[in-house]
Amino acid sequence: MKVVTFGEIMMRLNPEGYKRFCQADKFEASYAGGEANVAVSLANYGIEASFVTKLPQNPLGECARNALRQFGVETGDIVWGGPRLGIYFVEKGASQRASKVVYDRAGSSIALAKREDFDWAKILNGVDWFHFTGITPALGGENPEICLDALKYCREHKITVSCDLNYRGKLWSKQKAGEVMAQLVSYVDVLIANEADAADVFGIVGKGSDVESGKLNKEGYVSVAEQLVERFGVKKVAITLRTSLSAFDNLWAGMLYDAASKKACFSTEYKVHIVDRVGGGDSFGGGLIYSLMNGKDTQAAIDFAVAASCLKHSIEHDFNLVTVQEVETLAAGNGTGRVQR
Repeated sequence: MKVVTFGEIMMRLNPEGYKRFCQADKFEASYAGGEANVAVSLANYGIEASFVTKLPQNPLGECARNALRQFGVETGDIVWGGPRLGIYFVEKGASQRASKVVYDRAGSSIALAKREDFDWAKILNGVDWFHFTGITPALGGENPEICLDALKYCREHKITVSCDLNYRGKLWSKQKAGEVMAQLVSYVDVLIANEADAADVFGIVGKGSDVESGKLNKEGYVSVAEQLVERFGVKKVAITLRTSLSAFDNLWAGMLYDAASKKACFSTEYKVHIVDRVGGGDSFGGGLIYSLMNGKDTQAAIDFAVAASCLKHSIEHDFNLVTVQEVETLAAGNGTGRVQR
């Protein structure tokens, strides 16, 4: 089984610990991006995973590539060229102070990529699954068309496609996102979202929920999933359910809706004490793809995906560095955190 993910990988810079930007005299560097994070998860689970992007031919581009290679992600189809690697800064929140993210990614190599850079017939030859997020077309330029080229090839060659909506208001407007993503999602088999994304991108809202206050209504998610299936013909909709108690403590669960059976399954709800929240949604996506590729049923798939993401919240930086056994142990109910001897 082979998966290709396509998107941007960036350098992440964050102050030590919980310092604010204005307190920082040094920044810790790591590398990450939505689709890259998914590829690392899948490689850790034993799936053959390849990440595709465009990187500058310089030491920083090579560092980004090597960050993936050390975890077994294939990087042979990365395109080299362009002016720069994107950067983002993370200020980790604490207690009632929210985390902050500042982007410095304008004019990155992938943002300026051209359609002719990517030979999808070669890249997707022998591939079983293709994954992207709404962040990639939001980079602008020719990226919406590049994504569409890949999706058309997948449709023609019966390659399963997953997409995480991942709306980023700092990259594009809700109107533009809705127009572009409506076309792309029509080629998607498995759609991942949360309530805010569905509302922002497609104007789809579940009854009885208030995203800003952190109050979520699980039953409303079934309606959201049904509307997405009806509008776009997707086969499965996965929705994350996060109740934010503070920057440190969240309740975390998920729902997976199967269009064929019209059945929705909800996971266990975990109370998570957060070490690093960034990358949590990507770890959910990686867990879900792994589960579905391995034939897990709807309940088992959502249980694995949510348990995987729960564990990610305990790990510094974006990559989810856990094993299948660790995820399955938590999904089976062993979440005490006691020392393993």
